[in-house]
Amino acid sequence: MSRPRRCRPARSCHDEAVSEPTTSLTPLAGGHSGRTFLGDAGGERVVVRLHPPDDVRGAQAPEIDCSVLGLVRGLLPVADVLEVRRPMADAGTPGLLVTSFLPGERGDVVVERLVAAGDSDGLRRIGRALGAVAAGLAGMPMLRPGPFLDADLTLGRFPDDDLAAWAAARLPGWPAGLRRNLSQVCRRAQDLLDTVGRACLVHSDLNPKNVLVDPATLEVTGVLDWEYAHAGHPWTDLGNLLRFDRHPAYASGALDAWVSLRGGEAATVLDGARSADLRALVDLAGRVGENPVADRAEELLRAIADAGDVHAWPFAG
Repeated sequence: MSRPRRCRPARSCHDEAVSEPTTSLTPLAGGHSGRTFLGDAGGERVVVRLHPPDDVRGAQAPEIDCSVLGLVRGLLPVADVLEVRRPMADAGTPGLLVTSFLPGERGDVVVERLVAAGDSDGLRRIGRALGAVAAGLAGMPMLRPGPFLDADLTLGRFPDDDLAAWAAARLPGWPAGLRRNLSQVCRRAQDLLDTVGRACLVHSDLNPKNVLVDPATLEVTGVLDWEYAHAGHPWTDLGNLLRFDRHPAYASGALDAWVSLRGGEAATVLDGARSADLRALVDLAGRVGENPVADRAEELLRAIADAGDVHAWPFAG
């Protein structure tokens, strides 16, 4: 296997001679995209992420992911990049990002096992480990919010910075009364978010499913799936961590770790995390029917709008 390579945004991947990285591909469990595979290269396991020609981030999507991994390497446990290839729209060929295989067990599997065992101490420990990851990301400054446009991580602009406007645009089919309620929730959330005058690196899909942990120590061994990374609000990743995983021990561990590293009052930070997560919930709710996560997010967002409370919880348990 070749040594990890650096992204070279000034060079086109089309100009490089690239050998076939794997001899076999097996889909990896845990996602809904079906684009991540376990492969073999020279007798060693690798992970292959395919990027379709119609990736919304354009042809540079694999290079953007490569650059983000380079940005956080040494600060968080992430895979080494072994190969990068742009998609070729004319040929219908997907791009790819090949990375090293990281040890550990998926965090959501571990959390589920701890919940079933009633292990509150374990849940608190894994919550702290994941909360520390979110806090670490919140401490990586960016000039302003925006999506990454290229391998240089040039920042673009989000179409709607205002939560209420975003919700109105994404959920036109909701009943008028529920939309009014959600608009009020979004305005209050926006006021709270605006009290933080800085941006940071945001993973944007940080939850136990996208984290590997050592099942014995419950320490994080890998942070995966960076394709939604952007510059955004420091509370965003904590809100994602606490969106659906709300066991009291896990939630308190994650919140305590974040506050101990980044500061603030725990109650205010939790309010802020739930407020920051509204943008993702609205986006998911606008895609209801596409996958179980979108369906569950839509149900949660409706409960929040109905109760007028970002902490509303419609599910049992």
